[in-house]
Amino acid sequence: MSEPNSHLVCPHCQATNRVPIARLSAAPKCGKCGQPLLTGSPHELNAQTANKIIQKNDVLTIVDFWASWCQPCIMMAPQFKTAASQLPQVVFAKVQTDKYEQAAAPYNIRSLPTMVAFKNGKEVARQSGALPSGQIVQWVQSLNS
Repeated sequence: MSEPNSHLVCPHCQATNRVPIARLSAAPKCGKCGQPLLTGSPHELNAQTANKIIQKNDVLTIVDFWASWCQPCIMMAPQFKTAASQLPQVVFAKVQTDKYEQAAAPYNIRSLPTMVAFKNGKEVARQSGALPSGQIVQWVQSLNS
């Protein structure tokens, strides 16, 4: 019987990788570019990469929709980064809505910052408002249980 796999999009080259679920905790690397697939830090998405990362990742993917003019967004950025480092098997990403409006539009973002959780290309939860890292971690862990 074959081992169940999970799809992960490389944050460096955007290649879609098939990784055995049992190996997700073993720091898998991209088959195309050799870079780590799970980085433990948020990566910036643009109009081209946002849809692919959100739609093709099977693992829990947390996207922070933010804007450069939004003070709570700026205050939450280091908290989001800290949370990402504490949950290395979760993909953390950011979309700057004032720069990439078309990347955020399909997700009906009404307030900033808004974190949206996706799994298997589908939205599973969202959280609006700035949170400290501990609450971000708690929220993400509640989704992964």
